[in-house]
Amino acid sequence: MGRQGVSTELRPRQLRLFENNLLQDVRALEYMQKKGMFESGVSRIGAEQELVIIDKLGRPAPFNLDILDNLNDHRFTTELGVFNLEFNLDPLPFRGRSLRVLEKQMLLLTKQAAAAAAKFDADVILIGILPTLLKSDLTLENLTPRPRYMALNEAISRLRGSQYFESNVQGIDELYIKHDNVMLEAANTSFQVHFQVSPEDFAHFYNIAQVVTGPMISTAANSPIFLGKRLWQETRIALFQQSIDTRSHPLYQRHGMARVSFGTDWVKESALELFKEDITRFRVMIGIDDHEDAFEVLKNGGIPKLKALQTHNSTVYRWNRPCYGITDGKPHYRIENRIFPSGPTPVDEVANAAFWLGLIKGMAATYTDIPANLSFDDAKGNLIVAAREGLGAQFTWFKGKKIPAKNLILDELLPLAQSGLESVDIAKNDISRYLGVIKDRVEHNQTGADWMLNSFTKLKESENIDKCLSVITLEIAKNQKENHPVHTWKPAKMSYTKDWRLYFDRVEQYMVTDLFTVNEDDSIELVVNLMEWRNIHHVPVENNNHELVGMLSFRTVFRLLDKLKEGRSFLNKPVKTIMVKNVRAVAPETTTLEAVTLMRENDMSCVPVLNNNLLVGLVTEHDFLEISAHFLQSPSQDLPGINKSAPK
Repeated sequence: MGRQGVSTELRPRQLRLFENNLLQDVRALEYMQKKGMFESGVSRIGAEQELVIIDKLGRPAPFNLDILDNLNDHRFTTELGVFNLEFNLDPLPFRGRSLRVLEKQMLLLTKQAAAAAAKFDADVILIGILPTLLKSDLTLENLTPRPRYMALNEAISRLRGSQYFESNVQGIDELYIKHDNVMLEAANTSFQVHFQVSPEDFAHFYNIAQVVTGPMISTAANSPIFLGKRLWQETRIALFQQSIDTRSHPLYQRHGMARVSFGTDWVKESALELFKEDITRFRVMIGIDDHEDAFEVLKNGGIPKLKALQTHNSTVYRWNRPCYGITDGKPHYRIENRIFPSGPTPVDEVANAAFWLGLIKGMAATYTDIPANLSFDDAKGNLIVAAREGLGAQFTWFKGKKIPAKNLILDELLPLAQSGLESVDIAKNDISRYLGVIKDRVEHNQTGADWMLNSFTKLKESENIDKCLSVITLEIAKNQKENHPVHTWKPAKMSYTKDWRLYFDRVEQYMVTDLFTVNEDDSIELVVNLMEWRNIHHVPVENNNHELVGMLSFRTVFRLLDKLKEGRSFLNKPVKTIMVKNVRAVAPETTTLEAVTLMRENDMSCVPVLNNNLLVGLVTEHDFLEISAHFLQSPSQDLPGINKSAPK
């Protein structure tokens, strides 16, 4: 969990003081390692679980602080967004029934969170990216009001300069988004697994964790949809890197490293290499108010917490992150796996953890020299292709062999994972339970991402996207409570709710985004043909900077048909000579009531939707007719955004 007691502003002198403490912490770490002070020969596992809070329609619900107050449990904490929660699972010795205990803890704490959320008419869900998120949910209004998160937003904005946060991801659909704050990160929800290792084993185990990252993503993908777009099987990989990237455009020309990354090379000797690289590559983002003298603590017989090092390490997001900690008065190293998305169910998550942990132990006993078998670039490439393709990926494996993900997992990796789990005496029926979930998931070709995409494809044939995503989200929440692994799930079916009006609360939920536009200098004839060929009645007009400068409607063109008597010269005139200028527009988060009122008062049949002065959608009279049809079928309900006290 991220440290909350941080400095929101670092003046030059404070910055230098923190940097000095950071460097001293590294020297102390090096000293402790040389003196053999680290705990060795002990393996422990632990995990951090991130949740999303949802309302009755599967939309994000901003109740994390209320729920935390109600829970009053130190294991729960906040996350970046007010619709996120996190809890820590107790560390466990990696042996015997530890995996089953881990699953029981997850079920218990998830149930506690759901019970607390229910008091606010909400629920919690395990999901990599919540499908129902809207761009308007990712504003600073939904940033959890804690110093750490405010400092993080300020620091990243400062390091990026005046540039927007940008994300560009291409899958079945394409997403390009500009954003003015760090809240894109809040869309990502993960299940982070920790594995304590001895200092002498760290380099070898860490390199293996890097090797298996690609197969882990293929197996666990659960984040295929963001802002209504079907993107990568595990879109978190791209979105998280881009949302927290402090490099401005000119710096992309350097061979630099993003704060969210796979790394640059194999580890040769110890975790110190990674800590030192992160200090030299990344500027300090946040500081802490309480400083400790690490060597003074050592001199007095204590073990330093290395607060400065841990604070800086928490702002560098390697997919496999080195961690320092203290247990029972002894320092230790951990590998934190940040690859896994949250969900689809607790049993699926523990199965992912079992596969990863077993593989590290199994491969460590089988392969003594990882760099000799696989290039670092190929391991990194496997991560990207796995995030894009999931179980459909093809990997470059040892000795340059090309192999499909499914074959690699079933034929090579699962047997290695089994031998690794057996080597630490994990209960046989637990090995069978969790690796069996992985085997069945791969054989059925159904990860959480596959299930969502298949369900979405069927549902969108008959309903608008917003309702489809709501149904999918609620079905996930229901299946999670039953804790049936995702490979057993049937595709989601359309269900209806008495609260249908909430599907049409804001224009971004139903606006048309597949738009046909023309330039102000295009000919009128082009517009006439466009309307005929595409059977559309409203055409936005843009200038060369892609700014909306006017609108053309079928009614406008129809009124001018008598101009055809002038001959083709009329059709050759530019669109700007007949378009309606100074068009009234709305933002995506505008309520339906506000949009209806605007159109009625200004005799408009269509209203454009602008975001950062760019056209992102249209809302027409036809959309409101569909909403009215729902209203007429349920006469006892109010229109979206309308209540009894609203003006008639």
